[in-house]
Amino acid sequence: MADRGLEGMALPLEVRARLAELELELSEGDITQKGYEKKRSKLIGAYLPQPPTANGAAVVRCRLQHSEGAPGRALHSGNIGVCDIREAAVRERAASTAGNRPLFYFRFGVDQALPPERRAPVTPASSTRYHRRRSSGSRDERYRSDVHTEAVQAALAKHKERKMAVPMPSKRRSLVVQTSMDAYTPPDTSSGSEDEGSVQGDSQGTPTSSQGSINMEHWISQAIHGSTTSTTSSSSTQSGGSGAAHRLADVMAQTHIENHSAPPDVTTYTSEHPIQVERPQGSTTSRTAPKYGNAELMETGDGVPVSSRVSAKIQQLVNTLKRPKRPPLREFFVDDFEELLEVQQPDPNQPKPEGAQMLAMRGEQLGVVTNWPPSLEAALQRWGTISPKAPCLTTMDTNGKPLYILTYGKLWTRSMKVAYNILHKLGTKQEPMVRPGDRVALVFPNNDPAASMVAFYGCLLAEVVPVPIEVPLTRKDAGSQQIGFLLGSCGVTVALTSDACHKGLPKSPTGEIPQFKGWPKLLWFVTESKHLSKPPRDWFPHIKDANNDTAYIEYKTCKDGSVLGVTVTRIALLTHCQALTQACGYTEAETIVNVLDFKKDVGLWHGILTSVMNMMHVISIPYSLMKVNPLSWIQKVCQYKAKVACVKSRDMHWALVAHRDQRDINLSSLRMLIVADGANPWSISSCDAFLNVFQSKGLRQEVICPCASSPEALTVAIRRPTDDSNQPPGRGVLSMHGLTYGVIRVDSEEKLSVLTVQDVGLVMPGAIMCSVKPDGIPQLCRTDEIGELCVCAIATGTSYYGLSGMTKNTFEVFPVTSSGAPVSEYPFVRTGLLGFVGPGGLVFVVGKMDGLMVVSGRRHNADDIVATALAVEPMKFVYRGRIAVFSVTVLHDERIVIVAEQRPDSTEEDSFQWMSRVLQAIDSIHQVGVYCLALVPANTLPKTPLGGIHLSETKQLFLEGSLHPCNVLMCPHTCVTNLPKPRQKQPEIGPASVMVGNLVSGKRIAQASGRDLGQIEDNDQARKFLFLSEVLQWRAQTTPDHVLYTLLNCRGTIASSLTCVQLHKRAEKIAVMLMERGHLQDGDHVALVYPPGIDLIAAFYGCLYAGCVPITVRPPHPQNIATTLPTVKMIVEVSRSACLMTTQLICKLLRSREAAAAVDVRAWPPILDTDDLPKKRPAQIYKPSNPDTLAYLDFSVSTTGMLAGVKMSHAATSAFCRSIKLQCELYPSREVAICLDPYCGLGFVLWCLCSVYSGHQSILIPPSELETNPALWLLAVSQYKVRDTFCSYSVMELCTKGLGSQTDSLKARGLDLSRVRTCVVVAEERPRIALTQSFSKLFKDLGLHPRAVSTSFGCRVNLAICLQPHRLWKLAEQGTSGPDPTTVYVDMRALRHDSFPSSLEQE
Repeated sequence: MADRGLEGMALPLEVRARLAELELELSEGDITQKGYEKKRSKLIGAYLPQPPTANGAAVVRCRLQHSEGAPGRALHSGNIGVCDIREAAVRERAASTAGNRPLFYFRFGVDQALPPERRAPVTPASSTRYHRRRSSGSRDERYRSDVHTEAVQAALAKHKERKMAVPMPSKRRSLVVQTSMDAYTPPDTSSGSEDEGSVQGDSQGTPTSSQGSINMEHWISQAIHGSTTSTTSSSSTQSGGSGAAHRLADVMAQTHIENHSAPPDVTTYTSEHPIQVERPQGSTTSRTAPKYGNAELMETGDGVPVSSRVSAKIQQLVNTLKRPKRPPLREFFVDDFEELLEVQQPDPNQPKPEGAQMLAMRGEQLGVVTNWPPSLEAALQRWGTISPKAPCLTTMDTNGKPLYILTYGKLWTRSMKVAYNILHKLGTKQEPMVRPGDRVALVFPNNDPAASMVAFYGCLLAEVVPVPIEVPLTRKDAGSQQIGFLLGSCGVTVALTSDACHKGLPKSPTGEIPQFKGWPKLLWFVTESKHLSKPPRDWFPHIKDANNDTAYIEYKTCKDGSVLGVTVTRIALLTHCQALTQACGYTEAETIVNVLDFKKDVGLWHGILTSVMNMMHVISIPYSLMKVNPLSWIQKVCQYKAKVACVKSRDMHWALVAHRDQRDINLSSLRMLIVADGANPWSISSCDAFLNVFQSKGLRQEVICPCASSPEALTVAIRRPTDDSNQPPGRGVLSMHGLTYGVIRVDSEEKLSVLTVQDVGLVMPGAIMCSVKPDGIPQLCRTDEIGELCVCAIATGTSYYGLSGMTKNTFEVFPVTSSGAPVSEYPFVRTGLLGFVGPGGLVFVVGKMDGLMVVSGRRHNADDIVATALAVEPMKFVYRGRIAVFSVTVLHDERIVIVAEQRPDSTEEDSFQWMSRVLQAIDSIHQVGVYCLALVPANTLPKTPLGGIHLSETKQLFLEGSLHPCNVLMCPHTCVTNLPKPRQKQPEIGPASVMVGNLVSGKRIAQASGRDLGQIEDNDQARKFLFLSEVLQWRAQTTPDHVLYTLLNCRGTIASSLTCVQLHKRAEKIAVMLMERGHLQDGDHVALVYPPGIDLIAAFYGCLYAGCVPITVRPPHPQNIATTLPTVKMIVEVSRSACLMTTQLICKLLRSREAAAAVDVRAWPPILDTDDLPKKRPAQIYKPSNPDTLAYLDFSVSTTGMLAGVKMSHAATSAFCRSIKLQCELYPSREVAICLDPYCGLGFVLWCLCSVYSGHQSILIPPSELETNPALWLLAVSQYKVRDTFCSYSVMELCTKGLGSQTDSLKARGLDLSRVRTCVVVAEERPRIALTQSFSKLFKDLGLHPRAVSTSFGCRVNLAICLQPHRLWKLAEQGTSGPDPTTVYVDMRALRHDSFPSSLEQE
């Protein structure tokens, strides 16, 4: 940029040219700034006039120009030499509204308005402080100007819904070359100093906002004129010399200047308040800068062209760096299908929050009581020594009678005993298994709270971290694998349990507890006193004050089924007990009835922890007693005159159902009935109904105290027990429609689509609560907006164990105001509860984040859908209220699925009538469609340990298609409203289209599928057996004399054959030999080294009978042992075979002198000779426990010498055989000729497996016999009148070459191939078209139909991807069932790039 001050000077042309050269040298880095200024001063020093002002302030004119061609309005300060424009004070609320951007004014020069004594000194510290305030997003009132507030508001009011673009800052720009700037926008940075009287060359902008609901934008156009370096020595001294030039250069460096010939360089400017500025339409007419070669020319003030190659290169580099080097990874997997979906348009009439921004709600101060213990262990020690006979816990049996009373003295002594044994009796003294700080699992049943309580406090005394979990009943419990993952991530190696629980765990036949699926290996330690050693008299646990060490880990099941561990520190544990004591008014020796799970949540906090702190007596009601007698907890309240009871709304509901006007009920002793699931908005109905029934039994309204809690934030809020019966509880009637948009709208109870919610009390003592937006930045909600409740307190969880990323998102949240200022310097914890803080500080909860379903942009809560479905008549249609609601993703949007258990006596007519009513009710109340409603039989959905429905497991079963519903009602047309638009011609093929292999864009996807095995019905009785060994036993019993295999020799005569019973008996004998001579166990691998024949088949089924895993291996060639034997040795070693079975002849060959020269014969595993079999029968035939267990290993060597092994399970083997049976139509009356190598792939399956499964007779022709007699295969096909045959390309090539000149003689010998309808070539290579065509033409004269020859396509993993034999039966009458063969000509170069050419030729 040239100086505007040079315009009036009469500079010679050579001086101007020299100035331009200096500018170029400076831009290229050939000279420094100081050298540039020195040379420039020498050139123009004689032509410069004296400066007009004493101060060196640059004269800056600022103009605010409106868009749409509106006339500009100049804003001037009182001093024309100084632009004292202050921040326009638009208030914070307008800046946060959608589509609005804050407006900035900038200050240059000296602030003459402030007296010198009030100006802040220029220090780095002050600059740091200012930047810190700017980064926090708070307002800076120092730049407030009421004069400009109205002007800015008026300007914003004229420019609603305008978009702005920020020019890209260019870091290196000329200070001499000038271009007009019609779109100048300084960056959002401060001056870096508190001194407004110093000459600073950087801009200063502070976001301003308005309290009104203004949503407007503006255009800023600011032309900067003035000299930055053309000052005399005196003016340089006054303005700071070259420092001022540097500072102003920084301003220019932040300014993007473009030639008018090019569009503005628009990029994303990242700041706390994003700003976008556009060029005004009334900009001055531009000139196109000339270009010389690749150098872009800029002009000085007099129009002298100056080359700026480096600047252009730098700008090109900046533009390159702005673009990512490659697209993000997800773009490669975005299907073009997404672009075709209908975009859901937001409802213009949807309600929006209108209230003011909420304020963080602070609970009452946590009182300090002098007699509160310094830790929970200290409280246990105090009561255990002072009041050892005071009752602590009373457990009940299933008859409702006291089973055991645990006193505080027993709890103290037994906890010490457990602590001592954990630390000193596990492992050795040098290497103990458990050290302080380690994690151990607590596995106790729900009917044994005493043992669990002793173990829990024993862990606390030993400074060990307990992880209470549920008892695994089976190896396939719902969610058990995720529990095991939590234990593994916590490093748990020891599990504490009771004697009765240990005896009830599933055990193996040897009596050992098996390792559960996904669980780490655990040492089970019984904590009963009779199994523990008494600690020495001098041993005493180290009891210290509560600190930040982890006290315990509580597990939490997420929406997706994953299990997380919430860590709670000792100080949080103690503070939480203190807060509960203060909020609930607990006193010593009170009695509390606990119906909740004592291992977690409210049941743990009140019944195990806070009760010990206050020496309370807990009456624990097990879940098994509640199932027998739902009134048991009310009876115990009356019996023990309990002051407090901890229940759930379901317990109140079932008590109402079981209530029969019992006269001996008196609930006047209750002062607090804690409803643990008060966060469920539908719990209010149970509370109201319970109060209506039992109010005549002494129950007072103020006694019912709902509470809200979460594993992360512990107790969030609880309603306090009051003595004022005239004060009604807080409740509100909210519009369901408004709630779906996250807005609170009060409605009347007469309407159907309303939700009545009750308060869950006040914030806990010592805590701060606020509500933030559920997604995005944690910004405070408005007073009429639904958000996620967040809590800041000591008494909360601290982290998810071992998951730092998730911990930061949940436990380290810093809510901000609309201006970006943080609410507190301390982090908040997300509770996972959706709600708001109502009048009087009452907390209301309307749902949970885990139950949130966002359908078409609207929020629906699963609990609301459940309540609506259960309210449909008949109300008792759902069995025991067991219903699950979740969402699945269909077409990139969530869809609602309802799964319920129907009553056993329900008819199909009742089911569909009820489902239709449910759909109508949900549509009318929630205005949302249901994608699927499925009914399953009673007691079939996966359950949680306490009897509820395991939601994530149910969803997984639905997605896998394993739910097996008895009635289904699908309504996709009512809820899937974003169906794809009509397919149009796309301009280009997207990456996903290329990846999936579209032959022509938008035409066809390269995919195909066969028939579904489960949908095809046939009369095959073998289908009812899961394993091939069972099929063989069944055939040996039903059709013992049916011939399965016939082996031919080189002369074409029968060498041997096997019937069903013969194969079964030989397999039994081989199984006995494996178990007695080989001493093998089930699961051991056995290598079968046999020539092609019947011995191989018998050995294979003998392994299955013994439970071993067979591996078929091609035997070494006698004439080429040196090259073939190492392959045998490699397969045996890689497969880890425990035994090798073969014939006597091959056994001698493996131990021969030639073999010893090739391999180490001493390294062979034990070799068993099957020529001499025992005559005994096995005691029992092995039956696999799981269809997914290993059946056999399929090893093969590729043409490149790579050895590959494939594991085949029993289920995969049976399914493979069944698919071949159905595809080839194989039945017991059929005969199939097989001329293949039986060692791997499809050849092995056809040789050994298919006949047993399908029952057809296989005529086995070893391919090696064709070397002696090439016509053996075709003669056998003709002789046995075979219609289906399988061969390999090598067999086909051998016949083509060896029999090409013998067709006439073969025809004379009676060879007839006219009965062959399928001749399938089995190969794992590219189809050899020329060979198959030659074979068909050659033997056409012998009756072979050309269409009878086909090729199967397969690979190592999928042995028969395509096995489509052509159907030639009754061609004249029925035609053909298979497609006509097509020849496709493909470019070889295109194949190498895994693609097809666009044009295909076919015959």
